[in-house]
Amino acid sequence: MLGRSGMPNSRLTAVAPTPSSGCITSGSALPFRGQLPVGAWLVHLFCLICLALGWFFSPCGQFVARGVLCLFLPSGFSDPTGPAEDHVTPGKRPQPAQGPVGARNLAARLPLLLRSFQGATESSLSERELRGHVVRTQRFRFSEEPGLGADGAMLEVCVPQVLHLQYGMYVWPCAVVLAQYLWFHRRCLPGKAILEIGAGVSLPGIVAAKCGAEVILSDSSELPHCLEICRKSCQMNDLPQVRVVGLTWGHVSQDLLALPSQDIILASDVFFEPEDFEDILTTVYFLMQKNPKAQLWSTYQVRSADWSLEALLYKWDMKCVHIPLESFDADKEDIAESALPGRHTVEMLVISFAKDSL
Repeated sequence: MLGRSGMPNSRLTAVAPTPSSGCITSGSALPFRGQLPVGAWLVHLFCLICLALGWFFSPCGQFVARGVLCLFLPSGFSDPTGPAEDHVTPGKRPQPAQGPVGARNLAARLPLLLRSFQGATESSLSERELRGHVVRTQRFRFSEEPGLGADGAMLEVCVPQVLHLQYGMYVWPCAVVLAQYLWFHRRCLPGKAILEIGAGVSLPGIVAAKCGAEVILSDSSELPHCLEICRKSCQMNDLPQVRVVGLTWGHVSQDLLALPSQDIILASDVFFEPEDFEDILTTVYFLMQKNPKAQLWSTYQVRSADWSLEALLYKWDMKCVHIPLESFDADKEDIAESALPGRHTVEMLVISFAKDSL
């Protein structure tokens, strides 16, 4: 049976080893990829205890327990397909990595997820879609030091965070950097039509709306939890005028066709799965056709030197400008009085049509 990448799928199977002198004797246990030392079995036992605690307590504990399993299980119990590599080659559509997305990225993102919850406080949100999950409120305070040409302004924004398998349910470093860029350019935002795609908790979109922009938040129509968290962010920040719509990248829907012309499109850390890159740019291209002078303001976290948008931008007749973080006071580990972005490498991009008009 072939997987999405065309490579044969394999399953974990237990195979009895071939008897050989000095290796297996009568009455001895059959090893799994070799006999594990006592320390490894203790680690294995610890992981099983964590998993049991996760199942018997909250969904939050279950999520953390699964992360511990991904991080600490002995190599003898790992997936035989091995680590998947995502890459983009010029002129070729990015190839999807093998294996389920959740399993592939859970271990890598868990430490960052726990870091993003530092300073968050429990909230009383209990909507049907969020019931059964630990919901916390995270506060971000954007400020400007008073001085020459500065008025010492300050903006406080609250967003809900849910420890959930859907990545859009909590704040990632890229969102704080993009929100800082909006705050830095807040004087040019009033009256601007702004759409955030893949919004999730919508920190950048909320900041833009608080600065006077006419904002629409969107996330995948196939992820109702993420759409609900968008609505909760609007409620927590007293923004009833902000619309929330379901848009799936690369899909033409009535909601997409009905969108008005946009001046700015926001995208925080959406360039994560290479298999989604072209679908994202296809959607952006469609939106920019309504206003050829529109721009995509996007932040992404550098995770692989093999990933590149260059070929796809050329294909869709777009250009990209890198914005230095120091130019908008984002070259630090703690933005808006939070623990983010930490020491992660985040890039700020402004993408537009290669020509001023089609």
